Amino acid sequence: MIKYLGLTFLFSFLIALVPVNAGEHSASEDLLSEEEIKLISEISEYNSSIKTMVGRFLQIDTNGNRVEGVFYLDRPNKIRFRYAPPSREEIISVGRGFYVIDREEETKYAYPQDQIPLRIFLEEKINLLEANIVDVVSTTDFISISITDETQIGTVEVALIFDILTKDLKQWTLTEPSGAQLTFSLYDVRKNLEIPKSYFYIPAQYKSKNQ
Repeated sequence: MIKYLGLTFLFSFLIALVPVNAGEHSASEDLLSEEEIKLISEISEYNSSIKTMVGRFLQIDTNGNRVEGVFYLDRPNKIRFRYAPPSREEIISVGRGFYVIDREEETKYAYPQDQIPLRIFLEEKINLLEANIVDVVSTTDFISISITDETQIGTVEVALIFDILTKDLKQWTLTEPSGAQLTFSLYDVRKNLEIPKSYFYIPAQYKSKNQ
């Protein structure tokens, strides 16, 4: 297990971004100005246009522990987080569920896709206005969109930070019910590259284990 990575945080983040009442009017919109609704709609539309992403990430937890890695996203339904050594773990979704695999032990365990859908990033169409937005803070260069939701560990809050000019996701900070936080920053991101199908492959010889 990735003991110091905040792996529980990461999965809580994935859970927290499940759209609420997709296709219906969101109460969040009643709390936003017309300018904010327009900007958030543009951010959603722009990110929906990105079919693949490759980049690096940095995780920092409440205790200041720092862990880096690389990620690969291929819409719809495919994502992979590969943590840098000494970790041997990865998180992979191939559309049937999220798997945590250990390359050294050659083991895997699964989270059902309906429990950790990450739809806001994996589905073809993203609509942040359908999430439970509780706060929006803007500066000259960035906009922070805070979302809360009920998860398996209680109410979590995620602050998503986007570049206002480019509309790119730059960082998110997750706050769990205990008050502990995890900050996840993206950098060196490249978009709409061809990603080999093998990057989302889970070796058949890996043995299943309990969570």
